[in-house]
Amino acid sequence: MSDNTLLDKLEGLVTRFEEVGTLITDPAVLADMKRFVKLNKEYHDLEKIVDARNRYKTLVDGIAEGKLILENDDDPDMRQMAKEEIDNNSVLLPELEEEIKLLLIPADPEDDKNAIVEIRGGTGGDEAAIFAGDLYRMYIKYCDSKGWKTELTSCTEGSSGGFKEIIFSVTGESVYGTLKYESGVHRVQRVPQTETQGRVHTSAATVAVLPEVDEVDVDIRESDIRVDTYCSSGAGGQSVNTTYSAVRLVHIPTGITVQCQDEKSQHKNKAKALTELRSRIYNIEYQKWLDEIASKRKTMVSTGDRSAKIRTYNYPQGRVTDHRINLTLYNLGAIMEGDVQGIIDQLIVAENAERMKETEL
Repeated sequence: MSDNTLLDKLEGLVTRFEEVGTLITDPAVLADMKRFVKLNKEYHDLEKIVDARNRYKTLVDGIAEGKLILENDDDPDMRQMAKEEIDNNSVLLPELEEEIKLLLIPADPEDDKNAIVEIRGGTGGDEAAIFAGDLYRMYIKYCDSKGWKTELTSCTEGSSGGFKEIIFSVTGESVYGTLKYESGVHRVQRVPQTETQGRVHTSAATVAVLPEVDEVDVDIRESDIRVDTYCSSGAGGQSVNTTYSAVRLVHIPTGITVQCQDEKSQHKNKAKALTELRSRIYNIEYQKWLDEIASKRKTMVSTGDRSAKIRTYNYPQGRVTDHRINLTLYNLGAIMEGDVQGIIDQLIVAENAERMKETEL
C-alpha cells in the first residue's frame, strides 16, 4: 500500500476522531448513558489509530525531507544524516503499516467486556466432571497470572470430584477478547482415577465464554422475571441449608434460567444472577451476529460452533493439540497449571491473519 493511499484513508478517521471528541462533551450525549458509553469506546479506539497515523506521517515526512536534502544539499554531514534517516524510517515504515492494518480491522465490539465462564462435564461420566474441575483450576490460575478477579456464581460438584457444572465471572482488562478463544469442547485422553485396568479413556467438557453486559446493554423488565428463593447447598458457612439465600431467576419470554447461591446474602445472589441473566439474553443476539460472520468465513478461530471439538489434552504423551490451527505443544503440565497464553497468542495471530484477508484496506 502506498504512503498516500494509507494516509488518505486515515484522514477520514482523524476527522471522525475530532467529531467524537466533541460529541462526548455534549450535555445531550452525557445524558444518554448508552450512547455516551458507545461513543467513549469509539473515541479510545480511534485514539490508537490517530496516534499510529501521526507516527506514520512523521516517518513519511522524514523520508521525503531526507530525499530533498540528498537532491539539493552538498554538505557531506547533512547528506549522511539524511541518508541515515531515510534508511531508519524505511525499516520502521512497513512494521508501522502492519500495526495500522491490524488497528483498522473492525474489532469484536465485545472484546473489552468482562466475561462469564461456564464449564460443564460432558461425555465420560465421573471422569468428565473431574476434567471440568481440572479446566476450572487451569483457568483460575491463568486469570490470577493476568491479575484478573474471578468470582464463583454457582457449581454442582461431581460424585467423584470435580464439577458437573461450574459458572464463574472474570473481571479485568479485555477479558472476553482473550478468553473467547476457549469456547468449545475440550477433550482429555488419560487413564481415569476410576479405571482399574490402566486403559486410556477419552472424556470431554464444554467451555462457554459469554461477554458480561450491564444494564445499559440489556433492558429487562421486572415483570418478565420470576424469582425463586431456596436454601443453598454444598460447602459454606452456617447459613447453608438454614436461610433462603440462594436465588433462581427465570426470564419468562425466553425461558432462560440462572441461579446463584455463592453469597450468604439473598440480595447479593440476586444481583449476580441478574448480571448472568442479562449476559445470556444478550448472548442470543450476539450469537446470531457471530453465526453471520461464520457463514462468510472458510475457517473460524474464536467465533465458530461452540459445540465443536477445539482442543485435546493427551496425558500419556504430555501433549496438547488445538485443532483449529493444528497447533501441538508438549508442555501439558505447564498448560494445566495455567500457562495457556502461548496458545491464545497463536489463536489471535491466526484470527488476525484471517480477518486481514477479508478486509480491503
